[in-house]
Amino acid sequence: MTYYSPIVAALVTVLMIAVIIRSKFGNKVQDIPNERSLHSTPVPRIGGVGLTAGVLSGWVLQFNSLTWWLVLPLIALFVVSMLDDMYGLPVRHRFSVQFIAAVILVGGAGLFGHQGVVVATLVVLLTVWMTNLYNFMDGSDGLAGGMGLFGFGIYALAAWMNHNEVLAMLNLCIAATALGFLYFNFPPAKLFMGDAGSIPLGFLAAAMGLVGWQQGSWGAWFPLLVFSPFIVDASVTLVKRSLRGVKVTEAHREHYYQRAIQMGWSHRNMALLEYALMLGCGLTALFTLGQAFPWFALIVWSAIYAALMLPLDAAWKRFERGQHA
Repeated sequence: MTYYSPIVAALVTVLMIAVIIRSKFGNKVQDIPNERSLHSTPVPRIGGVGLTAGVLSGWVLQFNSLTWWLVLPLIALFVVSMLDDMYGLPVRHRFSVQFIAAVILVGGAGLFGHQGVVVATLVVLLTVWMTNLYNFMDGSDGLAGGMGLFGFGIYALAAWMNHNEVLAMLNLCIAATALGFLYFNFPPAKLFMGDAGSIPLGFLAAAMGLVGWQQGSWGAWFPLLVFSPFIVDASVTLVKRSLRGVKVTEAHREHYYQRAIQMGWSHRNMALLEYALMLGCGLTALFTLGQAFPWFALIVWSAIYAALMLPLDAAWKRFERGQHA
C-alpha cells in the first residue's frame, strides 16, 4: 500500500494545470460565453487534463489494486470528452461511448452474473446518468470540483471504516486531484474542467460506488445519498423539462444552482452552500453506514431538498415576472 499516492495525485494535477494554463493549448481550448453561460469572459477548459493525469498518476502507485474494466473505460471517456471539448462531437457518438464504458464496468464487476440481467441493466443506465449529470452540474465555479473533493473523500472514509484500505486509497487519490483542481477553479475560476474532467468524474462516482457496494463496504443506497446534491438537482430539472416537452439534450440554464446565480447569488456563495449540502449528506451517509436502508435519513434529506427547492421555484417565478414587466 502506497500511502503517499494521494499527495502525488494532487501535485501532478496542480503542476499539469499550471503548465497547460500558460501554454498555447490552454489558450486554444476555451469556454466561450454564450446565452447559456454563467460567466462573461472566455475561460480555459482544460482542467480535465490535469484531473485525469492526477488520478492516473496516483493510481499507478496502486497498480496491483487496479482492474482493466475500471481503467480502460475511464481513459476512453477522457479521450472522447477531450475531443469533444476541442472539436465538438455528435451527441450520439458521446452517448455510445458512455454506454459501452458502463457495460464494460458493470460486466467487469460481475453484476450480470451475480445480480442478474435486470439489476445489471439498471446499474448500466444509472452509470450513464451519473456520468452525464456530473457534466450537467459543472456550470458554476468550484461546484463540480467541490463535489469531487467531498464525494470521493466520503467514499474514502467509508471504505477505511470498513477496513478496505485499497478502495480508500483509490478514492482518496480522486479527492486529492479535485482539491488540486480547486486551487484554480474556486471562485473566481481561472479555468474550467470541461467535459474531459466532468465526464470521467461522473463515471468514477458511479464506478467507485459500485465497487464499494460489490465489496461490501456500503449498501447500494450509499452513493446515491453521498452524491445527492448533484443527483437531486439534475434529476428534478430533467423531469420538469421533460414534462414541458423540452428537448432534454439541449444546453440550458434551468438547474437550481444556475437560477440562483441568475437571481443574484455569487458563484462563491453558491459553492459554499453546495459544500454545506455535500458535507451534510456525506456525514449522514457515514453515520448510517451500517443500516440496511436509512429510511429516516432519506426522509429528512428529502424534506431539506424540498425546503430549498420549492421557495427557489417561487422566487424564480417572481424573478421572471420582474424581467418581463
